[in-house]
Amino acid sequence: MDQAFEQPVCKKKKLWEAVAEKVNAQLRERDGADVWVKSYECDLKWRNMLTTYRKNAARAKRLGEASVHWEFFRRMHEVLGKNREDMDALRRAKLSGTEAGKAAASKRFTPILPSPPAASPCPPPPPRPPQDVLQLYMELQERKLNMWAQQKALEERKIEALNNLAQAISSLAQRDSQVGKDGR
Repeated sequence: MDQAFEQPVCKKKKLWEAVAEKVNAQLRERDGADVWVKSYECDLKWRNMLTTYRKNAARAKRLGEASVHWEFFRRMHEVLGKNREDMDALRRAKLSGTEAGKAAASKRFTPILPSPPAASPCPPPPPRPPQDVLQLYMELQERKLNMWAQQKALEERKIEALNNLAQAISSLAQRDSQVGKDGR
């Protein structure tokens, strides 16, 4: 459904409804499942997968493709990470002969991952050693622990403030009841 989704003027909601129908039909056919997928869930899932893909593509660009462990990365990259020449050729083929096509074909596409060079003079940097990963993990855990401690301290201050407020209300109530008994 790429072409339908690429149209500048279309009802995406209707397209996602069609996607949901296809998914539901496949689920019933494959598993006999009585699960119904809604169109907004398909749209949200796609958006989340795109976000995950983009994060992993940036990681792959920074640290190398071996650093990506997301199970769908390669399949998503086959669709979304086409190199510049493929995208330019596709754009020219789709839009050739029209004014809009000439204008669009002249635009450059920047892929998320660069195309590998034909002959690389220097070898790629080695992947990070496991100690670096372990160090990053330990730092993350330490930050989480610090945040938890700060949150705990904040909650304790809230409880103390509530107790002080309750004591103040209680002493005001006692004072008012004394005033009522004394007749003042």
